[in-house]
Amino acid sequence: MSDETQGELAVHDWLKNQTTQTVMKALGGERGEARFVGGSVRNALLMEPVSDIDIATIHAPAEATKLLEAAGVKVVPTGFDHGTVTAVLDGKHFEITTLRVDVATDGRRADVAFTGDWVEDAKRRDFTMNALYADLDGTVHDPLGGRDDLNSRLVRFIGDPHDRIREDYLRVLRFFRFHAYYGTGDPDAAGLAACAAEKQGLVQLSAERVQAELLKLLSADGAGAALRQMAATSILPIVLPEAMRLDRLEAVVDIEANQLFTSDPVLRLSSAVELDGSGVDALAARLKLSKKDRDRVKAMQTDETKIVCYLSVREVHKALYLMGVQCFKDRVMLGWATDKKGANAMQWRALLAIADSWVRPKLLLNGSMMKAAGVPEGPEMSRVYGEVEEWWVDAGFIDDEFSIIERLKAVVQATVY
Repeated sequence: MSDETQGELAVHDWLKNQTTQTVMKALGGERGEARFVGGSVRNALLMEPVSDIDIATIHAPAEATKLLEAAGVKVVPTGFDHGTVTAVLDGKHFEITTLRVDVATDGRRADVAFTGDWVEDAKRRDFTMNALYADLDGTVHDPLGGRDDLNSRLVRFIGDPHDRIREDYLRVLRFFRFHAYYGTGDPDAAGLAACAAEKQGLVQLSAERVQAELLKLLSADGAGAALRQMAATSILPIVLPEAMRLDRLEAVVDIEANQLFTSDPVLRLSSAVELDGSGVDALAARLKLSKKDRDRVKAMQTDETKIVCYLSVREVHKALYLMGVQCFKDRVMLGWATDKKGANAMQWRALLAIADSWVRPKLLLNGSMMKAAGVPEGPEMSRVYGEVEEWWVDAGFIDDEFSIIERLKAVVQATVY
């Protein structure tokens, strides 16, 4: 095992943080019995934000639990039999995993045995850039050449790509996801060929795992290119056969990147498909989307409100009231993505700005007012309210109570009770 520069990552706040130090010291990090691993080390070396902090340790789960609790750290046995517990301190979560080797795998899960060998633990991981470790003092350990691949922005499987994929077929999607986030140029040829050859293994994965990985992939700046590569290797039809609008997806990705918007995976998913209501239901059922995400995709796929970049402020306010802010903004993004005229970008962005500052108005009409005007209780209340509301929306959400009552009287007079 080769060490990099002594204390190389010591400058990073997440490593110096007192909470992190407490957890690592409890596990014997100062003696080399625990190391940071995976994403935190990878991202720190790339000078990118670190969110999740994973720790590998020589201690078995029971011993790790004992050590952590003795230091006042709460421990949750999240995957005890597979060597994983979660340490919780000061509101922060750390996934702690015992060094391990795979004994048997079925493409979805693995039976593991614990080990004290850091190199053997590294060999069971997916990509070389994820097999990087760091000591408590920030010294990086690189047992499998992951540092060179990271510097080259090359997502490369550890060992034989086919073997790694057969251990967990989700690694097919992970390969494209990591390339979309961290890779440059073409994907690793051996890895790409192995993904294409092993793609049928994806069908045995749970919908929840596929959905989670797909949405993570769609969040990446390289999502459009990744889905193109998946389509070229006949992998995309297995996980997202509805994706017939990759051109629109790529345009949404470009807009979000160029306008410095936060990437929106659900919007991107919807931009890649063109479906009716039943088609959305089928997609949502297959991927087990949440009801909220399903309804959002269905709204932007089926809403027929005319959305163009030159809407007047009054038209925008009406659309926002009738469609809701989320659907309006989604439709604006889809419209923007299909607009070939780049000069319209400012107008599209202005529509989003109006939506963000809009406060939903309230019609000054209640049951007592309608009853006083002679509207009988029951379904007629809703019908009359709806007629007045329709007029009120067309009138630009007038807040003059006299005008509203006059309109109410006109509706009532036109109705025979």
